[in-house]
Amino acid sequence: MATQVVMPKLSPTMEEGQISRWLKQEGDKVSMGEPIAEIDTDKATMEMQALGSGVLRKILIKEGESVPLGQLIAVIGEADEDISSIVAQAGSGTNAQAAQPPAPAEQDGKAEEQAGQQQPQPAADAAKASAPSGNGSQAAPAEAQRGDRLVVSPLAARMAAEAGINLRSLKGSGPGGRIIKRDIEAAMSGGQQTAEAGAQQAPQRHLRAVQPGSQPAQAPALEGASPYRDEPTSVMRQTIARRLVTSIGPVPHFFLTVEIEMDRVAEMRRSVNELDPELKISINDVIIKVAAAALIQHPQVNASFQDRNVRYYERADIGVAVAIEDGLITPVVRSADQKPLSQIAGEVRELAERARSRKLMPEEYTGATFSISNLGMLGIDEFTAVINPPEAAILAVGAVTPKPVVRDGQMTVRQMMRVTMSCDHRVIDGATGARFLQTFKRILENPLLMIV
Repeated sequence: MATQVVMPKLSPTMEEGQISRWLKQEGDKVSMGEPIAEIDTDKATMEMQALGSGVLRKILIKEGESVPLGQLIAVIGEADEDISSIVAQAGSGTNAQAAQPPAPAEQDGKAEEQAGQQQPQPAADAAKASAPSGNGSQAAPAEAQRGDRLVVSPLAARMAAEAGINLRSLKGSGPGGRIIKRDIEAAMSGGQQTAEAGAQQAPQRHLRAVQPGSQPAQAPALEGASPYRDEPTSVMRQTIARRLVTSIGPVPHFFLTVEIEMDRVAEMRRSVNELDPELKISINDVIIKVAAAALIQHPQVNASFQDRNVRYYERADIGVAVAIEDGLITPVVRSADQKPLSQIAGEVRELAERARSRKLMPEEYTGATFSISNLGMLGIDEFTAVINPPEAAILAVGAVTPKPVVRDGQMTVRQMMRVTMSCDHRVIDGATGARFLQTFKRILENPLLMIV
């Protein structure tokens, strides 16, 4: 009997998935439990395993297409088994939009947008990453005018936009002529992003040199609204958008800021790394350790709102915000209060590397009790962060910079850092948050307290 392969739920917050790569092709033999495809979820790229054995008879969703959970994406069966009824049902039901012809490129993306609004399936928006659409201010080349649709992956579209590469000048090497990452990399190394190519994409505005005795040439009038392009959002970016809406609105935020002297921490870190260069302890590793210690002393902050009750956590599981290609992910350092700095440093590096390669498992980025977002390495002195529900707080860490301060009546220079804690007022009151930050500041300014 044929096995219907549907889009699985691979993470707790996943609502749809994108086929990143088929590991098996039609006609290949598969065994139960064998990986058959890579799926891009809202947080990571994960392998999907076959739930039956036989032959991969039919692939219904192509690489790069997104579909909601539970939608049929492939069929596994015997080599001579009749699967026509399953394929027909998929074509007339949940996959109906995949069978519809693409909108011509002459309509400059508008027909695709209208079609996406008319089709009931969420996959319509991301089913194919079409070419960045414009507002008609630049002419399409001949192949686009014949009705050929440009198909490009979201990553390739972003890379092309950043490098100033005209996607219409490229030939895709992916499935069905899809423009993918390696095509953009080849174009960049081959010098296709020349100034002349960039000039062809923008309206030409030439200014004549003013000759002596002549009247200055008048600047041409602006030619309407600015040209634009629309790029498809990734599954991760869509999830971030949904979660932020459920945070900043329903969660009553308030913010507490404190300035901390970091000279002793900097000296301690420098001494430890000199003793063992392999440790590579960072300031952020120390901040994670100290925040965890402060949470154990102030359990009211290590909590979450649960509608009819407040949940207090017995461990300090710290989520560490890591910027990745499509957005932000927070891998979790479990029981950070109980781990030495060397272990925290190693875990953070390893988790961050796998986060950027989208190889984290769901249990590695869910279930934090408190989060830290550090933008100090990017030169940001101070900022506020949005709480990641159901957590009750997040700490926004700024840069460590030398500043003049008064100590014992004398002006001196110290390494100072500003941190701002965003608090959920349903769980944390102002005085509670202030006491937590006092403890956090006291330990950072006297790091030997971590070992007593």
